[in-house]
Amino acid sequence: MQILLAAIVVVPLVGAVAALLPAPPGLKGKSPGQAVLRHGVTVTGAVLALSVALAAGFDHDRPARMQATTDVSWIPALGIRIHLGVDGVSLPLLVLTALLTFLCALYSYHRMPAGPSPKAFVALLLVLESGTLATFAVLDLMLFFLAFEMVLIPMYFLIARWGGEGRERAAWRFILYTLLGSVVMLLGLLLIGIKGGTFDMVALATDNGSSLSHTTQLIAVVAIGAGLAVKAPMWPLHSWLPDAHTAAPTVGSVLLAGVLLKMGTYGFVRIVLPITPDGAHTLAPYLAAFAAVGIVYGSLVCLALARSGAKGDLKRLIAYSSVGHMGFVLLGIATLTPTGVNGALFANIAHGLITGLLFFLVGAIKDRYGTSDLDSLSGATGAALYGRAPRLGGLLAFGAVASLGLPGLAGFWGEMLAMFASFRPADGLSRPAFLTFMALAGFGTLLTAAYLLVVVRRVCMGGDGEADGVTPATAPSGPGPFADVRAYEFAAWTPLVVLTVLAGLWPAALLGLTDPAVQQLLAGGK
Repeated sequence: MQILLAAIVVVPLVGAVAALLPAPPGLKGKSPGQAVLRHGVTVTGAVLALSVALAAGFDHDRPARMQATTDVSWIPALGIRIHLGVDGVSLPLLVLTALLTFLCALYSYHRMPAGPSPKAFVALLLVLESGTLATFAVLDLMLFFLAFEMVLIPMYFLIARWGGEGRERAAWRFILYTLLGSVVMLLGLLLIGIKGGTFDMVALATDNGSSLSHTTQLIAVVAIGAGLAVKAPMWPLHSWLPDAHTAAPTVGSVLLAGVLLKMGTYGFVRIVLPITPDGAHTLAPYLAAFAAVGIVYGSLVCLALARSGAKGDLKRLIAYSSVGHMGFVLLGIATLTPTGVNGALFANIAHGLITGLLFFLVGAIKDRYGTSDLDSLSGATGAALYGRAPRLGGLLAFGAVASLGLPGLAGFWGEMLAMFASFRPADGLSRPAFLTFMALAGFGTLLTAAYLLVVVRRVCMGGDGEADGVTPATAPSGPGPFADVRAYEFAAWTPLVVLTVLAGLWPAALLGLTDPAVQQLLAGGK
């Protein structure tokens, strides 16, 4: 198990180096580009297989215990150790990361985004995977920071070199926002390590803040929370996200929404709640307020983008929907209750599956139609997917109803648990305030249903031009029937559909993993 977890983190890095080397003569295939893309599929597939093996060997009877641990000294002078481990909180995120990266590599093998050398693309994809997996596996504050930062450069280049219109500006906004947040976060991590006498996250969580004064905890939570909130993203620190998603290639958007956003919320659960409990308790109402506003704000922006004549971009709309959905995750965390934190972790996984599928679908629509502009996709001459590509239209409708939280699908449970926890937050938190936040979140679910159903009507059903505010004389001329779901798309999207249904019908499979670990984290490792 130790070797498995270490290999999961290291194999993508080795694969990234190998991707830059010339392909052996017998493995070149039709072209060097095809060979390196096949290499990406092979490496990410191997990492996924290792992750599944780790999950199979995980002791599900004791998910609160750190398993597959490695703990060796790295920089003795600073007390920094290479400490790896996995429990019920991090295991689902590890598997989700490995799965989404493999599906992105498989999709790219058949549909490589336009841009420079495939070698650089595959190498960056693998470095991104390694950094994300390391973030969920390390148990040392400094290693967490290094892994957290490791993903920034690969994602910057994926957006800047393989993205669409406005990619340079979007990439710069992404890197500047996240780097600024990371600098502040580093100060908070150093403060905890110095005042607590160790950078070991397990030891600090077991100490449960007893060696840190209230003022120290408060400063640390503000600093660390700011860096994590940028990545989450929390309103109003979210403004880098829509541009990054809109400009990124399809696989970049899938990984950004499905995996990278989870790093911020995971940091709140792994570091802020157990290590600085007093500071987290003081600032929880403010975090909940920002989360509730973000839920309503994201939904209102999506509703504005979805209306006819707004020139809304479908990728941008899905990006703003992430602000609302991640608001539910932050609201659940802010309740400081096992119910809320479990709901947040469940919503994390559900969002990764559903939003990853939606970005895959939007990318496929843009490839076929040439645009993701909603006004162009709507009306009698628009995409009208139910008539032109019924399977693609059906999948888009499925993704929409899953995203709006239809009972029986994965999106329902996390949001429901977050609101349920807001009804009765942790002792010492203002119940009237959290009831208000719960009401705002409930209103956000109604707005979410409204804009997603508008999108399905406009893109899937088409309709006459005048009904959509576009007269037939000025309506954009769209293509005739185009290809429905292709074989490689079916292979890349089916796991996400299946897991969305399974998580919705059998939530205990995930909650049974997270709940004992969450109970222990909130109790200070006891």
